Amino acid sequence: MSHSGKTTLENYVGGVLSAPGSREYLDNFNPATGEVYSQIPDSDEGDVQRAVEAAKNAFPVWSNTSPEDRFTILMRLVELIERDLEELALAESIDNGKPVSLARNADIPRAIANFRFYATAAMHTANESHDTVGQNAINYTLRQPIGVVGCISPWNLPLYLFTWKIAPAIAAGCTVVAKPSEVTPMTAYMLSKLCIEAGLPAGVLNIVHGTGPKVGSAIIAHPEVKAISFTGGTKTGEEIARTAAPMFKKLSLELGGKNPNIIFADCNYEEMLATTVRSSFSNQGEICLCGSRIFVERPLYEKFKSDLVARAAALKVGDPLEAKTDVGAIVSKQHFDKIMSYIELARQEGGTILCGGHALDLTTETQRSVESKAETRPVGGVSSDRKLGGWYIEPTIIEGLSPDCRTNQEEIFGPVVTIMPFDTEEEVLDQANGVRYGLSATVWTENLSRAHRFAAKLESGIVWINCWLLRDLRTPFGGVKDSGLGREGGFEALRFFTEEKNICIRI
Repeated sequence: MSHSGKTTLENYVGGVLSAPGSREYLDNFNPATGEVYSQIPDSDEGDVQRAVEAAKNAFPVWSNTSPEDRFTILMRLVELIERDLEELALAESIDNGKPVSLARNADIPRAIANFRFYATAAMHTANESHDTVGQNAINYTLRQPIGVVGCISPWNLPLYLFTWKIAPAIAAGCTVVAKPSEVTPMTAYMLSKLCIEAGLPAGVLNIVHGTGPKVGSAIIAHPEVKAISFTGGTKTGEEIARTAAPMFKKLSLELGGKNPNIIFADCNYEEMLATTVRSSFSNQGEICLCGSRIFVERPLYEKFKSDLVARAAALKVGDPLEAKTDVGAIVSKQHFDKIMSYIELARQEGGTILCGGHALDLTTETQRSVESKAETRPVGGVSSDRKLGGWYIEPTIIEGLSPDCRTNQEEIFGPVVTIMPFDTEEEVLDQANGVRYGLSATVWTENLSRAHRFAAKLESGIVWINCWLLRDLRTPFGGVKDSGLGREGGFEALRFFTEEKNICIRI
């Protein structure tokens, strides 16, 4: 669809693509160039109402569709995403600013894995029964789909996290009203076309594009939406809870993080260093699981500092479509300004910038050829000789800050890390736990007893020992403290989208 000469996205409601009721649109920017390259629906409460009605109408049939039949449809969707992997990866890179290699090797394969896992898992759910001895009774539990649910996903891993929510909801027998981020809507729009091609029944999944205040708020406040799954900032999570809690909706909130990376002197040094570069700067640091506070045992500190700075300085910041790019563009001008303000705050707080600390002007560079068939086909009018004028920040390492300063307490969500030495386990444990967040933590040590002992004491929903972002989709995922509420992943997600009913039969 074309609008003002640019690709125009459409909502996916009741099985068809359609314009928003207002016929109003929002600009969608390419972070690599800073230019508007597509238009997205500026939807409102009326569009959400139509989506909820479609989902409500689809629920009776879908909730009574067998897990095997749901599996068949979801696996058709898996095959289509696999078929279009290159085009989806290119679109994700253009929309988000991430290196296309990351989208190709991580984001889109993970979206495929999400659908495959939950298509299969739904066929293996089991309900408990209890022989109540002495009372001549049997108690058994039914887990039934909860109804229409709302799924709201963020901009940093667009299709990856969008499917992480909708796959278990659909597999469990729910129908969905979903809102992707208005900053990165393209792959969700492409997914809606694949859903039509796969034969997903009308109304099972409905995708409404637009802003949080208009679309997100309408989904959260709608009385027919029985559960909300949200990934995003802690402040937004607080607002969602204020609305949804008095309505007694089920909530799954995966919120912010300020994750510690704790490095003991007895670690496997080379593996730790290579992984720490990834956990600091992958996806421009725009992953909720990135280790942004790095604690290093003092005997190793100076060597680590020198080596990390050298590795970070060698990372190539540039065109996301270039095969050799390590760090791409920041997702938006607003987020770019936020990250730069924190780098300035770190200077004011007495931090020393060891490397980076500056924005990069790449306006003199132009996109060159990329090794992919899909990348020879422009998405949304992106030409092969576009000029780079977007938002780029050097990988930044800061030392000399106190653990309780704002730079070390607040989520920056960019290619910025702080490093600090420590002397004892007790000291670093206090500092690691001394923030409002508790999403993930990484511990590097070859001492098995210390690893278990330390992991048990960390206030964190996830602890990686001698690795980072090594995921098993069967495990519960989520944070503690201000990092969220509830757990996603595995059978936890399927249970979230169901209501439990105990039935007692007296024999």
